[in-house]
Amino acid sequence: MAAHPEQGWSLLCNAVVLFEDTGELLPDGRVVAPHRPVAALA
Repeated sequence: MAAHPEQGWSLLCNAVVLFEDTGELLPDGRVVAPHRPVAALA
């Protein structure tokens, strides 16, 4: 795992890039949209 909180992302051991807004970039290039509750953004 590689964490770069100052940039807002972490690379997990399964090659998934996890972003602090809860979005993900999967190893095959697919994107998982952020899934935080809207109320948390306020």
